[in-house]
Amino acid sequence: MSCDFVGLATPGVQGLTPYVPGKPIAELERELGIRNIIKLASNENPLGPSAQVLSALDAVKADLTRYPDGNGFLLKQALSAKLGVGADTITLGNGSNDVLDLIARAFLSPGDEAVFSQYAFAVYPISTQACGATAVVTPARDWGHDLPAMAAAITAKTKVVFIANPNNPTGTSFGRSEWEAFISAVPESVLVVLDEAYIEYVDTATDALDGLDYLPQYPNLIVTRTFSKAYGLAALRVGYSVSHPQIANLLNRVRQPFNVDSFALAGACAALNDAEYLQRSRLVNRQGMAQFVEAFERLGLDFIPSAGNFITVHFAVDGAEIYQKLLREGVIVRPLANYGMPHSLRISIGLPQENQRCIEALQRVLEQ
Repeated sequence: MSCDFVGLATPGVQGLTPYVPGKPIAELERELGIRNIIKLASNENPLGPSAQVLSALDAVKADLTRYPDGNGFLLKQALSAKLGVGADTITLGNGSNDVLDLIARAFLSPGDEAVFSQYAFAVYPISTQACGATAVVTPARDWGHDLPAMAAAITAKTKVVFIANPNNPTGTSFGRSEWEAFISAVPESVLVVLDEAYIEYVDTATDALDGLDYLPQYPNLIVTRTFSKAYGLAALRVGYSVSHPQIANLLNRVRQPFNVDSFALAGACAALNDAEYLQRSRLVNRQGMAQFVEAFERLGLDFIPSAGNFITVHFAVDGAEIYQKLLREGVIVRPLANYGMPHSLRISIGLPQENQRCIEALQRVLEQ
């Protein structure tokens, strides 16, 4: 090959490695020659789809030849009513990943900096470097965000700060007092992106933070959320951000037309109205989390207390070794070496029987 295509790419893209998703269950069953594999790797909702969502999707089939509503009018109106925000503050995305990427493309250029934490969501460095901006990674504190350190890392070159609460993949979270000290110290010219993909799982009895409460006071704040987790719509890919109308307008300038399809729009509207499904999602997650915590404590394993729908556990040996052995037991989890955590695995909360199967498989692996 005479052409160096890598050399043709922008410097930021040259420095990236492709995101590696988990293997599909069917492929692993063929590879390993086993059946009934369970997947606890991608922080998906184990309940299956809401009946109301399935009914809404069925109604959309007749319009498959038509483009979706490029403005997402009905979903924006539903979100506006549910969240108490103006429709002009909402930007819809093909999952919240899409919105995070829109923010980077709208506001980051070569020479700019974006600040985020060690052990942060993989999309932050991808979107930052793809725009040619510089990633400034602050050391984690107790596996989570060190907000004072992140504030101190802001310079005249900083355009965006990405913060996930709860954080993926560690499950850590912070409350209102820490957040208020941080956001009040950030210059108004620096955008703060508060990624709340897992907020529906947070215990509201605690000092729970809701980013939407701070939008009126801090116009440089962008809150992103998703329907992929607690609402059970991961396959449909729909998320959104809420921000100052001027920011939403700028994001819509770089948003691709029809980035959210008709099934996703209809499914999200139905999911918002299914309060019973959301309540069951939270209950199943809370009970499953307790299952894993009890098991890890019994097995003498160190883990990170989590506010999400997953839990990260540490091992004395390479996590990839445990991961491979669990695969042969028919259990898929997520190794975290690509997050700089080579001795850790992230396990999504499943149904009670799935959790128990994972625990029993892990116990067998540790006894080998």
